[in-house]
Amino acid sequence: MEITPERITQLEPDEVFVFGSNSGGLHGGGAARIAHERFGAVWGEGHGHHGQSYAIDTMSGLGALAADAGAFVAYARAHPELRFLLTPVGCGIAGYTAAQVAPLFTGIPGNVSVPASFLPYL
Repeated sequence: MEITPERITQLEPDEVFVFGSNSGGLHGGGAARIAHERFGAVWGEGHGHHGQSYAIDTMSGLGALAADAGAFVAYARAHPELRFLLTPVGCGIAGYTAAQVAPLFTGIPGNVSVPASFLPYL
């Protein structure tokens, strides 16, 4: 598995920044703010692919995060032409640990890089 860089400041045309959001898409801080300012995340859209970003709801509970993680895995599998850079979603302001979140991404395809903190749990 490829490791997502800890700091992402630019993307290649085929790359997508995968970040944690809230369901309302209020991208005010952390990776969500970077996604909005640099990678095309749409204010008010807290789920899915927009521009060169992909939002995963991490703020509506672990069940909602699991559902969005599953949708993301299916989306990434359906889009092998893209390279997805998964950040440690849910492990910042949402307050989850890598041990809680990483298993939700089990079975991700090869076009998804993962944070180093997720590796022991995948």
